[in-house]
Amino acid sequence: MRAAEYVTVSAKIPRKLKELMDRYGIKLGPIIRRALEEEVRRRILEEAEEMARRLKEGVSHIPDEEIARLVREDRRGR
Repeated sequence: MRAAEYVTVSAKIPRKLKELMDRYGIKLGPIIRRALEEEVRRRILEEAEEMARRLKEGVSHIPDEEIARLVREDRRGR
């Protein structure tokens, strides 16, 4: 397994916030990493939902029976 590759990101925050982080021993790296991972996950889900919506619109004219028949045929072909 390859070692993870990292890049450095930076952000400006108010001095008072930095002082409070230092006072309470808050490590910024894990918090930023977790927030960014959650935001990326949220955006991926939004994109997938939009794609599903468009797909549904594209096949909404096909009767359910036809879709079921196509699914059965595909399963038999595997």
